[in-house]
Amino acid sequence: MNAGLLLLIITVVVALTFDFLNGFHDAANSIATVVSTRVLTPRKAVLLAAFCNFIAAWFLGTAVAKTIGKGMIRLEDVTQYVVIAGLAGAIVWDLLTWWWGLPTSSSHALIGGYAGAAVARHALNHGIGSAFAVIIPAGWTKTLIFMVIAPMIGLALALLFTTASYWLMRNTAPRTVDNWFRRLQLLSAAAYSVGHGGNDAQKTMGIVAGAFFTAGYMSPYDMGHDWGRLKWPIILAAHAVIAAGTYFGGWRIVHTMGSKITKLKPIGGFCAESAGALTLFGTALAGIPVSTTHTITGAIIGVGAVHRLSAVRWGVARRIVWAWILTIPASGAVAGLAFWIIRTVHPVA
Repeated sequence: MNAGLLLLIITVVVALTFDFLNGFHDAANSIATVVSTRVLTPRKAVLLAAFCNFIAAWFLGTAVAKTIGKGMIRLEDVTQYVVIAGLAGAIVWDLLTWWWGLPTSSSHALIGGYAGAAVARHALNHGIGSAFAVIIPAGWTKTLIFMVIAPMIGLALALLFTTASYWLMRNTAPRTVDNWFRRLQLLSAAAYSVGHGGNDAQKTMGIVAGAFFTAGYMSPYDMGHDWGRLKWPIILAAHAVIAAGTYFGGWRIVHTMGSKITKLKPIGGFCAESAGALTLFGTALAGIPVSTTHTITGAIIGVGAVHRLSAVRWGVARRIVWAWILTIPASGAVAGLAFWIIRTVHPVA
């Protein structure tokens, strides 16, 4: 086996490891509401989420993957070592925030790490003054804008859905309302999990496609036309691994998402998941890599705000927002350090 192929295999394995940790870390986003309202047991909720994360491969296309793969960093400045260092930055940040119980964005950790490693390589090769020349502004502009807009859309839709639901159910017995929405929440949880898989698995797909391109196994034509013969192997691998990560997901973040932000009932869980799912479907089809974590957090806050602003635990929300702000620079810094270490050991990286 030649060195180039071995490096490609290592890169793909590291990318799929991140994909697994993405599912593990973000499993809470898919199931926190349905578990906290006790509509499903944790085990059944995880099975539902894992299944829906996998079948998303057939529903939401590859537009987000294309943005990640060739729309944010100039591919001529990307090497296998850049990809590995970028993934290392994202993985370290994901593990730290999982340990702290903070529902941060694996998506933004990935793009932050990817950019941090590419910037570090360019700085080492051409000087710090031109380090950011590797960045493609158009791809970053819409991503950073929707970093703010996506949770606002989730919040607004959840607020609208919850208000409308309470108005429609105003003359219905509370027990009947609870029973109806417990059933409806199965559909909303499934829809949200499809949106989660369709959005987050695509980010790993874009990184893997970029790795194949830099290794010479994909042409520029393939990158612009659904990756040629490698399309379905990449898609199915990314979705299968994120589904497995979801199945083994941790419960620290479930506790934060499902109970610390605001207390949820089935009607609120349904509205939050429906708002999150619609937001994710729209952005995935538009090729905008948004954070599933940010989206569902905004939706949960929207549900809580219907009752009164004091129903939202703003201290917890503030910690989450700070973690969001730090994600891209923190993962980028770790990735830059990782690339510097790789360059020290292997000067031709």
